[in-house]
Amino acid sequence: MARHYLDHASTSPARPEVVEAMLPWLAAAADPGRVHTEGRMTRVAIEEGREKVAALFGARPREVVFTASATEAINAAVWGATGRGEHVVCPRVEHSAVRDASAAHDVTWVGVDSLGRVDPDEVVAALRPGTALVHLQWGNHEVGTLQPVAEVVAACRERDVLVHVDAAAAGGHVPLAFDDLGADLLSVTAHKLGGPKGAGALLVRRGLRLRPLVVGGEQERARRAGMEDVPAIVGFGVAAEALAGGVLEAEATRARGQTAQVLADLPPGVVALGDTDRRLPHVACLSVEGVEAEAVLLGLDQAGIAAHSGSACSSEALEPSPVLEAMGVDAERSLRVSVGWNTTAADVEAFGAALPQVGGRRRALR
Repeated sequence: MARHYLDHASTSPARPEVVEAMLPWLAAAADPGRVHTEGRMTRVAIEEGREKVAALFGARPREVVFTASATEAINAAVWGATGRGEHVVCPRVEHSAVRDASAAHDVTWVGVDSLGRVDPDEVVAALRPGTALVHLQWGNHEVGTLQPVAEVVAACRERDVLVHVDAAAAGGHVPLAFDDLGADLLSVTAHKLGGPKGAGALLVRRGLRLRPLVVGGEQERARRAGMEDVPAIVGFGVAAEALAGGVLEAEATRARGQTAQVLADLPPGVVALGDTDRRLPHVACLSVEGVEAEAVLLGLDQAGIAAHSGSACSSEALEPSPVLEAMGVDAERSLRVSVGWNTTAADVEAFGAALPQVGGRRRALR
């Protein structure tokens, strides 16, 4: 049976050119902090990767701090910013990495509407003297809804409050321009756009000084200690470079068409969640009436289709999806379909053919 992978928002397969570029560095990388030839060659590879990543996200190379993941980048952002104060403003639909890192501090939680969108006025109203950090994701990782990032960033800059934008779900799928946006911190990852796992980055606005999360060395200009993962950084750079020259926009257009087909072909008893217009192009979130998400996912898997749900049954969590709960919709029956750089029309068609059968069989069993 052919397999159809529609879980790119969790992680996307590495692009062939990424794998090819990483292979030599798995054996050849030396300590980039050394002055010998091997060390200098390794340093060049890291800095070339930094330049490519910076170019993709509209940043200066010196603003890119490499990490092991977006999760680490998020934790570094929270730890660094809360050195200035304990108060953090965080929407309830942020990724668990953002919510959990913030929960150790004094948090004001901001709600969302039924589409999962934050009201900028509520964010501003939550600010107070001494607010250290405001979070706002670029686009939601479960339902795809885009957030009013530019408006929130502008309001916080006027009030001298740091803003962190989680762009892990959006990076490589929509154009991002860190310097033009004016945000202070932005977290990204490689593995959701066809790069390697184990590579992320925190973009830090030029001139901003934060206490480092990982200490014990002078790597990354003393902003993140530890030996650099050279193969992963090289791979991240190649993945970023692969999206240059209009490729990102072309992939986004194709992805939007594929997810639009998913949304247009919904069988009875299945409805879309989130904003179906202002959304990440590669994500579609559905609710299957009367059937638990686990049953639908298992049925789809038996039909050769890999998808995901934000509910407890599809993960190690014990609670329903906090994102869907914050939206006020059924948090137990979500189904997320997400496409990527190698998704084909056949993948989408297979999902469209399987969903009515899977849903119908599960309702009949009930």
